[in-house]
Amino acid sequence: MRIVRLANFVSASSGGLRTALAALGAGYLAAGHEVTLVVPGPARSSEDTAQGRVVTVPGPLVPGAGGYRLITARRPLRRLLEGLEPDRLEVSDRTTLRWTGAWARAHGVRSMMVSHESLSGLLGLFAPPLVPVRRLADRVNLATAAAYDVVACTTGWAAAEFRRLGVPNLVQVPLGVDLAAFAPDRHDPALRALLARPGEVLLAHCGRLSPEKRAEDSIAALAELRRRGVPAVLAVLGDGPRRRALEARASGLPVRFLGYVADRGLVARLLATADVALAPGPVETFGLAALEALASGTPVVVSRHSALPEIVGEAGGQAARDGSSYAGAVQALLARDEPGRRAAARRRAELFGWPAAVQGFLHAHAVPAREPRVGTP
Repeated sequence: MRIVRLANFVSASSGGLRTALAALGAGYLAAGHEVTLVVPGPARSSEDTAQGRVVTVPGPLVPGAGGYRLITARRPLRRLLEGLEPDRLEVSDRTTLRWTGAWARAHGVRSMMVSHESLSGLLGLFAPPLVPVRRLADRVNLATAAAYDVVACTTGWAAAEFRRLGVPNLVQVPLGVDLAAFAPDRHDPALRALLARPGEVLLAHCGRLSPEKRAEDSIAALAELRRRGVPAVLAVLGDGPRRRALEARASGLPVRFLGYVADRGLVARLLATADVALAPGPVETFGLAALEALASGTPVVVSRHSALPEIVGEAGGQAARDGSSYAGAVQALLARDEPGRRAAARRRAELFGWPAAVQGFLHAHAVPAREPRVGTP
């Protein structure tokens, strides 16, 4: 099968979506399929990679988005799709690329929209007060479901806004985590000594510094913990449009802004070395960074308003949107014995391997998990 995948909001420094695209693409390729990913960039290019062919098409920068670009030119993308002749189309942007569902239907191509975000959640964060958020989200979600053969959501929380509308072509398929790259044995005492003094609690926030990720809640949690006498410090991995504002908010607190870290090995070592990770984004629909922390043996405190309680289960804690609630959840985790809480985190992550995720997505595409070889029975 020729599987063509389209995605916006992907850049060299983006996190979860880029990780998911790469892991699924590599899995499709290993299963014997021909895979092409089309993403926006500053100029056109084509490269063969471990996740298949990656085609970059010119797309304008999104103002204030910290480097994200969009595929906006429809005619060149139509020509590209016609030249690629896909058997399956997978789209990871249900707003600006939703029109490709109609293209796929007109060309007899089975299509799938992967919903990586909660539209109602995002509108609730960013829309002006008088905007009818639920009605607008419902209208867009119904149009999305009508445009594609399948709508795939990665958690029950993410699927809820479609399920409430009675969407018949909805499937739920979880993502995965690299259980070899992220593991407890990546714990690095030398790295810990650079970030925290003996006896200090090392917290980690890993995520893009954009409004929906709520990194300010991690800073508020640190401030409250220190007010309570807990000698905590915070390492922030990630960059984005809110970095300067967050640095100002953290003034006077022991916060290390490490920026975007391209070295995945270093990210794995930091996550395995931290005592607790924080993932306070209230509209997270899966949370790969939180799952990577669990795989590293580090429990995670998440927003109770997001999908992440589904992911972390008993291996983490959940909090409301205030520093006091997050601080209390951190203290509750620290009260558990360290070997026990780290083992529980790893066990939870082991429920989410990438091989199972790849099989689930291929099943949603209605293609075999492994293509039969010519000449074999």
